[in-house]
Amino acid sequence: MARKKRQVSQEVQSPVLQDDKKRTVYQDDFQQTVNRRIEDVSKKFEGKSKNILYGIAAVAVLAALIGIFYMWNRRTNVQAQSALGKAIETASAQVTDLPLPAGATGKTFKTERERAEAAIAEFQIVADKFSGETGDKARYFIAVNKLSIDRAAAINELQSLSSKSGEVGTLSKFALAQAKTSDGSLDEAAALYQELAAMNDPVLAKDTINFELAKIYEKQGKKTEAADIYFNIAKAASEARDLDDKPVMLSQTAREAKEKLAELNPEKAKEIQEPPPQMPTGMPFGM
Repeated sequence: MARKKRQVSQEVQSPVLQDDKKRTVYQDDFQQTVNRRIEDVSKKFEGKSKNILYGIAAVAVLAALIGIFYMWNRRTNVQAQSALGKAIETASAQVTDLPLPAGATGKTFKTERERAEAAIAEFQIVADKFSGETGDKARYFIAVNKLSIDRAAAINELQSLSSKSGEVGTLSKFALAQAKTSDGSLDEAAALYQELAAMNDPVLAKDTINFELAKIYEKQGKKTEAADIYFNIAKAASEARDLDDKPVMLSQTAREAKEKLAELNPEKAKEIQEPPPQMPTGMPFGM
């Protein structure tokens, strides 16, 4: 009997697909981009002042606005798609004092605040016009854009949205956890990440969620707990196989988890063996 091939379960970057009994996690470019942008933004602002950190949750989530829109538009009517798309274009427009090149189209704003205010106004129109899931999506985008403008109101809105089921609730809870981290409310942030990690089908990768939780534990001085999470992320990734049962290279999150583990527990980090690089198919040896 032919050897049964295993499906890879790696760093998530797209909606999770599953049948009625058991879900198999898939990844696409969108979810890989979401997690990578979240990690990049987090590292970029690490150690900066609190005023700068106030914008982290909004920036991290807004970095993937277009991807989120495409993820959702399959279940949204054409009119709502158009309205959401228009508002998302505004929310992701370039911030610059320079004029657009000749022939270029699209909006530009001089400040982040100006862009956020314009986006909030457009998302509010969508929220007022469409009810149900579409309205919730618009309210989610309003909240993350509002984080750097009216933080208290934004957190209250995210708190309310985080109690909802589905993608809006999950992303709102993640943005809320990031905001709590920026505010120094580490216990609250950890609790939110723990809730997300316990979900069966989070929109974001379990690795990304657990990585953020481990960083909270580090800040709380819980080095052992943090090291255990980093080890589990990196170890699982190092043992992953593709459909041909070949080793899969470590994802960015797994690689960073291994680096963090090496800082906290060098001996345990040595237990993780990175898969060897694969030679391109059809490439003869010696080339």
